[in-house]
Amino acid sequence: MSKGTLFIVTAPSGAGKTSLVKALIEREEQLCVSVSHTTRASRPGEIDGVNYHFIDEPAFMKILLAGNFFESALVYGNHYGTSQLWVNEQLEAGLNVILEIDWQGAVQVRNLEPNACTIFILPPSLETLKTRLQNRAQDDTETIERRMSEAVAEISHVAEADFVVINDDFHTALEDLSSIIRSQQLTMKYQKTNQAALFTSLALRK
Repeated sequence: MSKGTLFIVTAPSGAGKTSLVKALIEREEQLCVSVSHTTRASRPGEIDGVNYHFIDEPAFMKILLAGNFFESALVYGNHYGTSQLWVNEQLEAGLNVILEIDWQGAVQVRNLEPNACTIFILPPSLETLKTRLQNRAQDDTETIERRMSEAVAEISHVAEADFVVINDDFHTALEDLSSIIRSQQLTMKYQKTNQAALFTSLALRK
């Protein structure tokens, strides 16, 4: 069985990352998304254990100090972390895993897994991003301005990604993401493992 591929998807808040990943998971087999631990409060409609594992800061720090996070980051004043054990179990089972994390976490993961594929989702413009945050109606004006400032900092790391998807039209962006996932399953390294019998039979032919 071929080991799964680790995908890192990062984007500024409001770029549509969560919606795109949710739609991608629904249409792609052998693909799952890691459920992160976080100290932030849940938003309307979010479910503990589905969207995030919502825990308090002491509980988060206990896991962090035990070295059980694959990566962790402080974002907008809240802690986020990914279970290393869970991710490795999925990859060994042949599943492709998506990590929805920020650039800080992406750097940590790439240091541990240099073969991870990084995808950056961009909004078509900062103006569009601000409008989306406002239309979401989840944050006050001060919070939105802070998120916009953080977005500029996040976007400055776009050059570190392997792929960039512009989320102007949702369906086009989804197709782009799906194409990236598919392309990684067609690399020589992946196919030599996944199609080992075929490669062996072809090598024996004179």
